[in-house]
Amino acid sequence: MRRIVTQDDILEGLEALERLDPRLAPVRARAGDVPLRLSEPGFGSLVSIIVSQQVSRASADAIFGRLTGLLDPLTHDAILGAPEQVFREAGLSRPKQRTLIALSEAVRDGLDLGNVVHLEAGAAMTRLTGVPGIGPWTAECYLLFAAGHPDIFPAKDVALQSAVGHALGIDPRPGDKALGRLAESWSPWRGVASRLFWAYYREMRGKDAAPPGNLPEKNTRMVEL
Repeated sequence: MRRIVTQDDILEGLEALERLDPRLAPVRARAGDVPLRLSEPGFGSLVSIIVSQQVSRASADAIFGRLTGLLDPLTHDAILGAPEQVFREAGLSRPKQRTLIALSEAVRDGLDLGNVVHLEAGAAMTRLTGVPGIGPWTAECYLLFAAGHPDIFPAKDVALQSAVGHALGIDPRPGDKALGRLAESWSPWRGVASRLFWAYYREMRGKDAAPPGNLPEKNTRMVEL
């Protein structure tokens, strides 16, 4: 399966998307830099994405920074052995605490987050969303940014809904089902399309809507429903 692992892959995908849908040419022009954001797959990357659910990027960065400072190294064993005070000091909500504990238990019991990235998207999504508290958005972002899956578009992401609605003149903005159907026309490059519209949102709103920059980087450096 083709992976998005270099900036050249992003460029190839952008050019292919313009051929698939000429409306994306002005979107690309306004979006400017479309970063790769490929992270090292594993426990830390997925924890970072869980932390970023339903909070701003700045808040997610701060919480993840406190958590990694309190638990160094950040491992599933460290999470399972941590007293509740650690989670409170880090600023984690109770639901996120429960999700991190459920993830840590799953890893302890055999969930291989490194192996998951080599599965086809459907099988990988099933494996990840089988962990209590991990929904489609979290699983999709992990596969996009830790696995380089080429054809995933997190249609539940509110920033993507806003960006696509604004860029393509869709008012009101498309909901997740409508956006999912629209994104089908960008296959097999939906992973690049998602990055394009996150970059467009950055220029549209003056803020970065992609998952937080504290993801453990490999080559380069929202909302759970």
